[in-house]
Amino acid sequence: MHAGPRDVAQIRVDNALALFGEFVHNTVKHPDAATLRGLERRFAERLQIQPSYWSQIKGRSRQIGERLARQFEQLCHKPYGWMDQPHDAAAAARDDDAAPSMPQDDDERFIVALVLSYYRRHPQRARTRLLDLLGEVLTPPAAPDSPTPKVAVAAPDKRVGKDAGDLWARTRAGVAPLKRKR
Repeated sequence: MHAGPRDVAQIRVDNALALFGEFVHNTVKHPDAATLRGLERRFAERLQIQPSYWSQIKGRSRQIGERLARQFEQLCHKPYGWMDQPHDAAAAARDDDAAPSMPQDDDERFIVALVLSYYRRHPQRARTRLLDLLGEVLTPPAAPDSPTPKVAVAAPDKRVGKDAGDLWARTRAGVAPLKRKR
């Protein structure tokens, strides 16, 4: 996708989104819809910018200039120049075209940040609940006379236990491929 290293503008946007992810992680103790409303507005207030300006930055219709980058660093307690350096492994992988399944827009990045925040706080509970939810949504209706396909499954995480590993195997066996967007 990218021919060479990312430019400073893209690095700054990626780092601003990472700062937003940190903000979500530090702000949301128990993620639910009511808590999540207004997070972007509160983040913009923390950065001392208008919520519409933050939305334009996320939508890439505005760039983060030198002065605004330094303002982000100061208000988020980052060292001088932090906004100009790549910090996440996902961005590095995107440079190498090695991660085609990375979030493609702001909505996807927001959901991924929320899920990661929840998982990092409560790994076992998050895994079980997410697999239950995704199993309900992604499992295709089984044909009455077709056998369940066999799927190779990695060994379950010893910290999680046998039940979660079984749940993971059952969920993977019944997941239908997603349709591509047009």
